[in-house]
Amino acid sequence: MKLLICMDSFKGSMTSMEAGNACAAGIRRAIPEAEITVRPLADGGEGTTEALVAGLNGSLRSVTVSDPLGRPITAQYGMLPDGTAVIEMAAASGLPLLRPSKRDPMRTTTYGFGEMIRDAVGQGCRKLILGIGGSATNDGGAGCLQALGFALLDANGDPIPPGAQGLAALAAVSEEQVMPELRECSFYVACDVTNPLCGEQGCSAVFAPQKGADAAMIREMDAALRRYAGVTAGLHPDAEPDAPGAGAAGGLGFGLMAYLGAVLTPGVALILRETGLAAAVQAADMVITGEGRLDAQTAMGKAPAGIAALAGTYGKPVIAFCGAEGEGAAACHAAGIAAYFPILRRLESQEEALSPERARQNMTAAAEQVFRLIRLHF
Repeated sequence: MKLLICMDSFKGSMTSMEAGNACAAGIRRAIPEAEITVRPLADGGEGTTEALVAGLNGSLRSVTVSDPLGRPITAQYGMLPDGTAVIEMAAASGLPLLRPSKRDPMRTTTYGFGEMIRDAVGQGCRKLILGIGGSATNDGGAGCLQALGFALLDANGDPIPPGAQGLAALAAVSEEQVMPELRECSFYVACDVTNPLCGEQGCSAVFAPQKGADAAMIREMDAALRRYAGVTAGLHPDAEPDAPGAGAAGGLGFGLMAYLGAVLTPGVALILRETGLAAAVQAADMVITGEGRLDAQTAMGKAPAGIAALAGTYGKPVIAFCGAEGEGAAACHAAGIAAYFPILRRLESQEEALSPERARQNMTAAAEQVFRLIRLHF
C-alpha cells in the first residue's frame, strides 16, 4: 500500500511535518509494510515557510528588519535548495506583532517586509514565494517598495511618511534607485483574498477595522489609496486597482502586482504546484490530510480541500484527521474528503490537547486504529 500524507499544521501544537510524521508512525503500527511518503502542506498563510523549509530540506535565515511601527525586530524567511525564497509578510508586518492599543493603519508600514525581500534578493534568490496574510498595514505596499529602492515622493520631492497617511501626500514615484536585481526576479504571491483596492469592498472598508481603523480613518485611507492608484497609473498604465486581490494585505497585493509584476495565486494552488504534489498523488493508493480544526471553512479552499481536489482528479481516496470537528465539517465530504477523524481520545482541557507531545500521541493512536480497519480492505 502506497500512502501520501499531506497535513496542514495543527496550530498551537504540531507543524505540518510533525503532524504528518505522527500520523505515519501510527500507520506503521497497523501496516508495517506500507510505503509512506510525508510531504508538507500549507495554504500560503501562517506556517507556510516552516512547512516548505521542513518538507523540502530548506533552511531558515534570520534578519533584523522593521516591525509595523518601524522598530527593529528579528524575522525569519525560508531558503529552499533551488534558491527559492519563501517569505511571510506577517513575520515583519503582521498584526500579532502589535498590542491592540498600538494598532493604527494610518501609520503602520510594510517596510520590514520589503527589507526581507531585499535581503533575499541580496542572497541571490531570484524566485520568491510571498505569503501576505495577517497584515497590520493599509499602506498599499508603499513601505515595501521604499525598502526596495522606490522613491515615493510628496509635492516637494521629499519621501512620504510611513503608513496610509503618507499616501495622502503622494505626488510622484521614482524608480531610479530601485534594486536592479529586481528585474531578474519572479514573485509569486499566495493570496486568497479577491477584494479590490478601493471602494465598499476595498481593503480599507473591509479589513482596516480589525487593524484599528475607525470610520473617519477608513474614508481617509480609501481616498489616499485612490490617489496612490492614480499616481501609479502614470508609471504603469496596466496597473489595475480593481483586479482581484489588489486589496489583499491592505493594498499590498496592488503594489506587488503594479511595481514588481507579481502573480497572485490562491494559496493552496501555489503551494501544491511548488511542492510538486501532483506526481506524489498519482503514485499513491490513498491520500491522508488534515488540520487542527475541520469545519465549513475547510471546504471553502483551505489546504485539506485543496489536496482533496487534486487527489480527486486522479481518482485517489482521501481521508483526514483533525484536532477537533467544527460547525459544518460535513461539507468536507462534498470537497472530496471521504471521511474525517478527530484525534482526541479522552476528555481533555484545551491546554492538554494542544500540548505538542499529547497531540502527537493522539495523532499516532488515532491513525493506528483507522488503518487497522483499512488494512482489512486492502
